[in-house]
Amino acid sequence: MATSEKNSYRYLLWAGAGLLFIINAQVFRYLMNDQLFLCSLSGLIATIIMLIPLVSTVIKDFKAGERKMHELAIIAVLASCVGSQDFTTPAAIAFFLLISLVIENKTASGVKTSLEKLARLVPGKAILLDTEGKITEVDPSDLKKDDIVRVPPGENILADGEIIKGKSSINEANISGESLPIDKQEGDSVFAGTVNINGLLEVRVSRAGKDTTIGKVRELILNAEKTKLPFVRMIDDYVRYYVPIVLTATALILYFNPTASDTLMRVTAALVIACPVALILATPTAIVASLSAAARSGILIKDVNHIESMARADAFMFDKTGTLTSGTLSVELVSPLQEDNEITLIKAAAIAESSSSHPVARAVRTFAEDAGFEDVQPDDLHEEPGRGVRAQWDNHTILAGNLKWMEDNGINTEYFESAMNEIALSMSLLYIAIDGIPVGWLGLSDSIRPDSADTLNDLKDCGIRYLGIVSGDRQSVVDAVGAKLTLNGRNGACSPEDKVKHLRALKDKGYHVVFVGDGVNDGPALATADIGIAMGAAGSDIAVESASIALMHNNLNRLPFLTQLSRAMRSVVLQNLILGIFIILGGMILAAMGMLQPVIAAAFQVIGSLAVVMNSARLVRQGENLSGESHES
Repeated sequence: MATSEKNSYRYLLWAGAGLLFIINAQVFRYLMNDQLFLCSLSGLIATIIMLIPLVSTVIKDFKAGERKMHELAIIAVLASCVGSQDFTTPAAIAFFLLISLVIENKTASGVKTSLEKLARLVPGKAILLDTEGKITEVDPSDLKKDDIVRVPPGENILADGEIIKGKSSINEANISGESLPIDKQEGDSVFAGTVNINGLLEVRVSRAGKDTTIGKVRELILNAEKTKLPFVRMIDDYVRYYVPIVLTATALILYFNPTASDTLMRVTAALVIACPVALILATPTAIVASLSAAARSGILIKDVNHIESMARADAFMFDKTGTLTSGTLSVELVSPLQEDNEITLIKAAAIAESSSSHPVARAVRTFAEDAGFEDVQPDDLHEEPGRGVRAQWDNHTILAGNLKWMEDNGINTEYFESAMNEIALSMSLLYIAIDGIPVGWLGLSDSIRPDSADTLNDLKDCGIRYLGIVSGDRQSVVDAVGAKLTLNGRNGACSPEDKVKHLRALKDKGYHVVFVGDGVNDGPALATADIGIAMGAAGSDIAVESASIALMHNNLNRLPFLTQLSRAMRSVVLQNLILGIFIILGGMILAAMGMLQPVIAAAFQVIGSLAVVMNSARLVRQGENLSGESHES
């Protein structure tokens, strides 16, 4: 059980015991005549009982180097004891303040519990198959890379891996927030934390335990909860001055009301209302609610400062392939510069793209495999992200990439340009050269995502002022995509360095820029933008590590939701802070005027704390209407 949870139960036990003695004191007062001594004794015992956990909490806070201002509660209770005839008033104050602490600790333990549930490491036993096919049940943390595990229908998948036998529908809601099952077969990747619905699978393990995607997600989410917003860090810097300021204020009340009969009551009420329980809860409750809503929708936020930064976003820049387009490229055109040279062109392209993770490389490998070409690995390979590859094979140098890559390697591109036709202008082209001689190109086509147009319109409705593309593809292809979407900027033929320049130019104009890419080839751009968002990060360590925020799937409708959630969180935090400050300042003024009883002040603390928690809880409901579909019309 978490420490905060234990403290909550402990506080409740002390409060319950104290409440019994408060009730006992009232019985002596109203049901038994001339029993003032027994009434006072019961009140005193109740006060002492409930002071014990308060004093213990303050001592622990000081030892831990934390300043939560609980010492004000103790001073308030002791101050109310002075001149008290039956000690029931200080006991009642201590009771309400203790209930406030229960709310504070219960909220803290709820934060930990909810985040653990969102990113839990899946329990259970894995069915391990040995080389002879024998079955052994083992703990998931004992699995190693290349182990073979069997996953029956209806069971959790306990490690990341690749299906080597069988097919099934997989529920990936824990990872991606995707509500609909995804059909998978041999060769497809599966992730720990997902559920095998209806087929018997055998999976080759690639990662297990804390190294799995959900293990990394869990660690990052829990780390995000520990981060602090800038103004919270500022408050932490000045919190040591809070208690002296409050004590000074109460001293002023004493100074200006030296002869008033209720001076002590005013001072006590001021001390009680100054305990900033609601203020302490204002930010963390809103943060955990937002992290919960985001994680449930398959959005991984690594630092709460990132979601706060999203609230100020007014410009979005997108990579094209795999972001605004489906990313499922297919080779539609094989254009050798010399007749009867198609086989050489395809083979050279397949060798050069044999190890790249870029969507173009995957499309080329698929095309070559379907055409019956064997998988041939180069002797040496060098890749320039966003530009191309250079491969050494059988004493030949193969270049594959964009036109700029060819120019930079001394290839005469006039041969490519002179053979260009109208069909090729609308395609993504992969140019091929062997030993410095142009061989031809492959034309690849991609389709715009069904939800791209709606998402861009939704972002504009959210107040986003600039929407643009920065792509390594040719300008004609970028223009063709841009013509179908509502965009402010279309930038083609961009190297990674060019993307960075475009992003910096936008930032120099005063925009708060969000860049959305695949997280693999867009590292510099993700790092340069104010906020970098990686699409389809499930299973990709690079995407999770390189981006500020990672979408665990490819649904663009999460972007408007994330923008709205960040602004809602900022609004709720502000509301909570205003409420907390209003309770303290308003209560202090009323206490100084003699219009606030100490017991009522303590009750206001409980009411204020509950109001803050319930206000923040509204954020948890955000995104419940999001489906696993691309976009609902």
